Amino acid sequence: MTNQPSPDHCSRYWHKNIILVTVLLAVWFTVSLGAGILFRDWLDENFSPVGNAPFGFWMAQQGSIICFVLLLFVYKILMNRLEGEEGFTSKK
Repeated sequence: MTNQPSPDHCSRYWHKNIILVTVLLAVWFTVSLGAGILFRDWLDENFSPVGNAPFGFWMAQQGSIICFVLLLFVYKILMNRLEGEEGFTSKK
């Protein structure tokens, strides 16, 4: 007989998972929109250029991609922690 989690347990896990994904997507959206559009002029004026490109342009082109990659690592770490807390880790 296998030890199956209860529907309430699965529901709680899924709810925490959706909250985590929503927060991380909100961070990515904020960085992409903020650095790329809303704060571009301010970034250009207050930070030194990267190579030949103004900092605001660089953040619009590269910053959101770097942020996305960092968020992938954060997601992996937080999901491993959540799965450990909720008992959904795989047995090796």
